[in-house]
Amino acid sequence: MCGIVGYLGHNEAAPILVEALKRLEYRGYDSAGIATVNDTGLDRRRAVGKLVNLSDVLVHDPLPGKSGIGHTRWATHGAPSVGNAHPHRSGPVAVVHNGIIENFRELRAALTEAGYAPETETDTEIVSLLTQMHMARGLDPQAAAFATLDQLEGAFALAFLFDSEDDLIIAARKGSPLAIGHGEGEMYVGSDAIALSPLTDRITYLDEGDRAVVTRLSLDIFDHAGRRANRPIKTVSIDASSADKSGYKHFMAKEIAEQPAVIQKALQHYVSADGILTFPDNVPDFNEVDRVVMVACGTAYYACLTAKYWFEQVARVPVDVDIASEFRYREPPVPARTMAIFVSQSGETADTLAALRYVDGKAAKIVSIVNVAESSIARESDVALPILAGTEIGVASTKAFTCQLTVLLSFALKAAADRGAMSDGALADTLAQFKMLPSQINDALVTSGDVNEICQELAEARDILFLGRGLMYPIALEGALKLKEISYIHAEAYASGELKHGPIALIDPAVPVVVFAPMDGLFDKSISNMQEVMARGGRVLLVSDAPGLDAGREGVWRTLVMPTVPELLSPILYAVPAQLLAYHTAVTKGTDVDQPRNLAKSVTVE
Repeated sequence: MCGIVGYLGHNEAAPILVEALKRLEYRGYDSAGIATVNDTGLDRRRAVGKLVNLSDVLVHDPLPGKSGIGHTRWATHGAPSVGNAHPHRSGPVAVVHNGIIENFRELRAALTEAGYAPETETDTEIVSLLTQMHMARGLDPQAAAFATLDQLEGAFALAFLFDSEDDLIIAARKGSPLAIGHGEGEMYVGSDAIALSPLTDRITYLDEGDRAVVTRLSLDIFDHAGRRANRPIKTVSIDASSADKSGYKHFMAKEIAEQPAVIQKALQHYVSADGILTFPDNVPDFNEVDRVVMVACGTAYYACLTAKYWFEQVARVPVDVDIASEFRYREPPVPARTMAIFVSQSGETADTLAALRYVDGKAAKIVSIVNVAESSIARESDVALPILAGTEIGVASTKAFTCQLTVLLSFALKAAADRGAMSDGALADTLAQFKMLPSQINDALVTSGDVNEICQELAEARDILFLGRGLMYPIALEGALKLKEISYIHAEAYASGELKHGPIALIDPAVPVVVFAPMDGLFDKSISNMQEVMARGGRVLLVSDAPGLDAGREGVWRTLVMPTVPELLSPILYAVPAQLLAYHTAVTKGTDVDQPRNLAKSVTVE
């Protein structure tokens, strides 16, 4: 979601802040701004739209100062506008904020009554007004900021900058991530380590409820109870190329192409060279588990839906899958011998984190599957399994999704081995085939040219349907989501067998139907459903392997051929054409592929 940066140093802050904000563009935003303290006091510049607009403002109206804060805003309260853009300033204080202040209406009413009337529609302005009021009543900047924090309810990351205080930033986190970077006589604040990666690799992550007093030479952290808290400085290595397109037109294209390499890296982490599954010692034996509950949002939720098939089919473990935002408010019972698995690329997804906290103390074991080892979800889990996808910049998840699937399948195979649901020989054969998957995904990527040609016509559609059965059903859901996210074409996905229970009414020649149907145990039923579509004038794009196309291509509109893989591995492979269809359709339409409208990479608010 929103991005926060801060700088205290010896150089001009504005260019450093803007460059750091550029590294946070992947999170999604609709306005941006910076504030600095300089010889004339506290000042700011803001602009709606892309960061280039803020850069243009700074060219015509420079902002000096060697201490400052910056922000990219994803609108929650109040439409995107210069007035609603951060930083918000009230008298001697400027504030940037990620999250939602849930009690801002009550606070706004009290402030208005006290003579501090808001001028914007945002919840963030309440933070700066409260701090201004506390300072007017005699509190120093630190005390005023802490008094303000005591009054706030909700989830937030905040950074405060003060007039005539060019060596002070107050930072705080509650439910949204925030990190402090250490330099030589310089200090930095960032929503994540990516923002600070060219500046420093020495990072302190704030814990839940922490408040930090930052100067050029010091960092004092206080926990939620007001006690001094020494958080460790960690050396974080972020590949500089991860924030570079490396010759690709879009980050999404680059990240699709990286999948063979990152999946191989994940496989090497969880499967030894001699074909043995390798998991941490603190991962429980699945004989101690009666049930698994899996919780996630968005694309990660579809990874969990796929894993449900794997766990139940190969390990005979019953699995419930829930959308995080529904799970936490439904307040389901959690039996003692339950393993709870939480899947999140960022490890900061607000609803998923809240769901994790709900099961804490109820489930026998909490396992997270994340891409960020130092994330809140990872730190609050009993076991954190990294997906090793590397930094993913494109808002629409690609390599993170297939790496999530890779780790989840490895975990399901461990469950099968623990419970004796798969023989040693069958497990060895499956792992050997699994190791061949990166090469087969590389072969699938070669179809990109064929996909591009098909998408010239798909881009003209207003509605598209995706169908799949069994393990292909979650991939159909993911394909529809990807298309909606970046091309803005309405798309829906259905289990193929559900077609005649209602959705078949939508079929006509103007609605393309994408069918994922490898030659598996459900192939004949999938082709029967496809025939029902074609009998009603529907245009079918059949995505299958060579045997499947030989058996089922008659009468279809277009085809895409995939390598032949074992049924268990097919979801990971077929995610690739789902991604390519969305990507090339979006490119054909000319939409913003990497930063689609209204979306954010890491959803850290409810």
